[in-house]
Amino acid sequence: MTLKMAHPSQPIQPIQPIRPIPTLQFEHAFWRHEIVHVAGLDEAGRGAWAGPVVAGAVILPRVRYTRNWKLSSALRELAGARDSKLLSPSQREVLVGPIQSIALAYGTGSATCEEIDHLGIVRATKLAMRRALAALGMPPEALLIDAVKLSELDLPQRAIIHGDQLSLSIACASILAKVTRDHMMIELDGKWPGYAFARHKGYGTRQHYAALEALGACPEHRKSFAPVAQVRLGL
Repeated sequence: MTLKMAHPSQPIQPIQPIRPIPTLQFEHAFWRHEIVHVAGLDEAGRGAWAGPVVAGAVILPRVRYTRNWKLSSALRELAGARDSKLLSPSQREVLVGPIQSIALAYGTGSATCEEIDHLGIVRATKLAMRRALAALGMPPEALLIDAVKLSELDLPQRAIIHGDQLSLSIACASILAKVTRDHMMIELDGKWPGYAFARHKGYGTRQHYAALEALGACPEHRKSFAPVAQVRLGL
């Protein structure tokens, strides 16, 4: 058999990395031990220069066939759920309704820019997560968290690197956190015009830095973050 080789003048198309589809394998690890109410947790806005950090918490219903969970009528509407960073704003908005209707419980919590400056971003992120758990209205029995661990809580938990790409509960939590925070930043755009918060959501872009240099920092900026501090100090 003769294999046809690409002509040297033809550009070689790069192989696109395959993004994993979130599953329920981590949830199942708790479910099989009769730990049913497993909360997925994730945050949005951790690396932004302005605005709050927001966390989402979601407890999904236990299903029998975790490998083929998309075939379950209870979860079918969540087939498009992914890490929120892999979805467009419109895709995230569409998924919020199904997540809220399908979840046994869901909640969001936030930490302000003042709390971020006072506590540091890691501790503030964990504070937002604890507030999201408090908003669930149902005590979780175990936690699945994207990358961090809430060691101060006496609950079985697992910190998963890239958890929003691997666990469906965490992916749903990431979507709620991202959509909630985006709405908050759009409101702040009206309160503090000139910074284009509605466009970049407080993240570090050229437009944002140019606005910082021209207008200085507003009360919603994180003064402890280096780019903001440098502008404030005229460095």
